[in-house]
Amino acid sequence: MHLSAEFARTLAVVLDEGSLDAAARRLHITPSAVSQRIRALEEQVGRVLLVRARPVRPTDAAHAVVRYARQLALLEHDAVAELGSEEDQVTIPLAVNADSLATWFLAPLARLTASRSVVFDLHRDDQDFTAALLEAGTVMGAVTSRADAVAGCRVVPLGVMRYEAVATASFVARWFPDGAGTASLARAPRVDFDRRDDLQRQWLADRGGGGDGGPRHFVPASHDFAVAIGLGLGWGLLPGFQSAEALADGRLVRLGGAPVDVPLYWQQWNLRSPLLDAVADEVVAEGRRVLAS
Repeated sequence: MHLSAEFARTLAVVLDEGSLDAAARRLHITPSAVSQRIRALEEQVGRVLLVRARPVRPTDAAHAVVRYARQLALLEHDAVAELGSEEDQVTIPLAVNADSLATWFLAPLARLTASRSVVFDLHRDDQDFTAALLEAGTVMGAVTSRADAVAGCRVVPLGVMRYEAVATASFVARWFPDGAGTASLARAPRVDFDRRDDLQRQWLADRGGGGDGGPRHFVPASHDFAVAIGLGLGWGLLPGFQSAEALADGRLVRLGGAPVDVPLYWQQWNLRSPLLDAVADEVVAEGRRVLAS
């Protein structure tokens, strides 16, 4: 089987852009030419690679082809840099959990862009699910809670993100006048990031509570999640990055109970690339500097 590098790159661009028309604009060709390349690639591999929906979606067979295209682009960039030629800007897709993205993750990327011709395509997801984007070939590296290496990847521990249950003083006075016990927690509103967020549920379980506790607000953005708690919509778990100042000046108070520690890891393709290794070096160094050990 022969895989056309040009056709594989076209597939990756289509999936990045979400449609054949958008991919055509980025590649400076017609949508018909994009469609012809995808059909030719599917004939080469003997499988359907693209679900032609809105937006387009990859089939399972597409993952290996997309990973191949992204690895070729990265290797080409590294070779051009080593030859001393002017580097084309390369895109590095990465996956990261929302709380890391909102607090510490952007600083190491900013340092890299100051010295290297690179742009980042960030995919935000829960830390329990970012590893799946590595497996699919969607991203080259990820901050994840998964300690075992994804196939074809290597893993390095970053540290621990520590969460504490907090609420405003007025919220505590209203809902927990006698303390945050099981009965009062079953009535008090809480804030969840989304329906996959199990941090609050885990904290409840550690205190002997069951089920989902009281009514829930869903606020699916890290900064806005912290703002919602600070405004008194409900109680919730915040990392120290987002709660330390408000705890210090009394705007927030701790509800008690043990903190919830989420170990984080950096996983990336096991591909020897100076650029990808530089990304790893910066991210790992920053994670180990700011996260709990």
